[in-house]
Amino acid sequence: MEQIREFVEKVMGLQIIDIIIAICIIILFIALSSSMSYGIVKLFKMKEKRGKKIRESAFYKPLKLFISILGIYIAILFLNKPLQINEQVMNFVNKCFIIVSILIFARGLAQSFVPNSTLVIRWLKKANKDEIDSSMNFILKAIRIIIYVIAGFLVITTLGINLNGLIAGFGITGVIVTLAAQDTAKNLFGGLVIFLDKPFAVGDWIQFDNFEGTVEDITFRSTRIRTFENSVVNVPNSVLSNTSINNWSKMEKRRVKIILCLEQDTPLYKVQTVCKRIEDMLYERDGIIDDSVIVKFDEISNNGINILIYSFTNSVDYNSYLVEKEKVNYRIMKILDEEKINLSYDTKTVYLKN
Repeated sequence: MEQIREFVEKVMGLQIIDIIIAICIIILFIALSSSMSYGIVKLFKMKEKRGKKIRESAFYKPLKLFISILGIYIAILFLNKPLQINEQVMNFVNKCFIIVSILIFARGLAQSFVPNSTLVIRWLKKANKDEIDSSMNFILKAIRIIIYVIAGFLVITTLGINLNGLIAGFGITGVIVTLAAQDTAKNLFGGLVIFLDKPFAVGDWIQFDNFEGTVEDITFRSTRIRTFENSVVNVPNSVLSNTSINNWSKMEKRRVKIILCLEQDTPLYKVQTVCKRIEDMLYERDGIIDDSVIVKFDEISNNGINILIYSFTNSVDYNSYLVEKEKVNYRIMKILDEEKINLSYDTKTVYLKN
């Protein structure tokens, strides 16, 4: 209570002009924070003429907040001598100002490495890329983590914590942490393997084990996959890096294979005619790759005469592939109908004994 009373007496005895000046400093910095931050960003982006783009910069809002806090800090420094603030209190204020400044600028720097930032968009234009792939997204996340880690160490140093003792403490508990974080380390390593090997990217259609779907996101720990049943599966990267993955999105062409089984009494010239007409039909289709077409009298089975129809289509998308395959099937059935040829079916003869 005595300390509070002494503080009040000091404040009451303070000249009113000092209080007014301190308040004016705070108001002035807050009022000019937008203009000052705009000017600082503009200074580094001299070619940028659009004010909206400058205000959307990653450093604009952090600078605006920093300038406002700077005004409060300067006002406290101005009142330090009249109020005769305790040295320990001023040390605490100085440390708080430094820590807040570190966190603000770390936030601004990290925001410069998000997918929709100006810096990343400019990099994409120089690299002639339309969108960020999984490897680039992985790098951006790693850079942001490094920035925050460095900021954390700077904060610890500002607080006066001995890093040597902290590191020694980490050494003592290192074995325990390593044992507890084995799975996490495996997943991080798996994420690195996926980043380097690039077996798939966001948006790819992949299949592995009992799962099949579209990749939605790749993080340090896991990969999120949207299945065709519309459920979401989060698969640890350590699993994906140690399993065989079928990336359907990497296909350059799709196979179309059909086995026609004609009746055994089909005349040989009819078989030759059907093969020739089907082969010509496939050559005429734009969706079929010409040098992949094979139509042959394959074998004589117990049920009939088998004709092998083998080709590849450049319609790799599953829906367009089914459309192309359907059109080919319609044309084949039309040819069989025009040639008056019937398909054979699996039949069995049953003998009844009296």
